[in-house]
Amino acid sequence: MVSRHAKEKFQVLARHRLYISEGAVKEVITESDSVGMGEKGRFIAQKAINERHALRVIYEKKENEIVVVTFYPARRGRCEN
Repeated sequence: MVSRHAKEKFQVLARHRLYISEGAVKEVITESDSVGMGEKGRFIAQKAINERHALRVIYEKKENEIVVVTFYPARRGRCEN
């Protein structure tokens, strides 16, 4: 499931000519390079999308579903350990 905020994020990024599909967001969760803990018990999954950028996805696990709170592209050097 994708939150209302995350659904709006697809449109915001598209206006900046950055097209990220819902499938790409799901792939970050299922095939991430790393997963860490964020605030409020949320998970932060990250996966490289090219040599300079990674896609970060913030999500929650609720009973039997995963809810994507938000996602954003980030420079790899700034967000990798």
